[in-house]
Amino acid sequence: MDSRRKRLLFRSRHRGMQETDILLGGFAQRHLNDLSGEQLEQLETLLDENDNDLFDWITGRTAVPPALDNGVMKLLRNFKNSL
Repeated sequence: MDSRRKRLLFRSRHRGMQETDILLGGFAQRHLNDLSGEQLEQLETLLDENDNDLFDWITGRTAVPPALDNGVMKLLRNFKNSL
C-alpha cells in the first residue's frame, strides 16, 4: 500500500466519532486499494468534512450537498447498505 493510501486508511479509522470510524475505516479497508486517483481525491475531500455531516449523508439522514455527491459517496452508501 502506498503512502497516500496508508494516510487515507489512518484518517478513515481515526475520525473522532466511533460510528464514523467504524463505517469509514471498514470502507477504506475493503476498497482503498481499488480506488482510482480521482476517487482517492474524492475520498480526501470527504474526509475533510465534519463527522456528523458525513455520517448523516452516508446513512441518508440528510441530503448530500451536490458538490460532494460523487462516485465515492455512492460507494460509501452501498457499503453501508451491505453491512
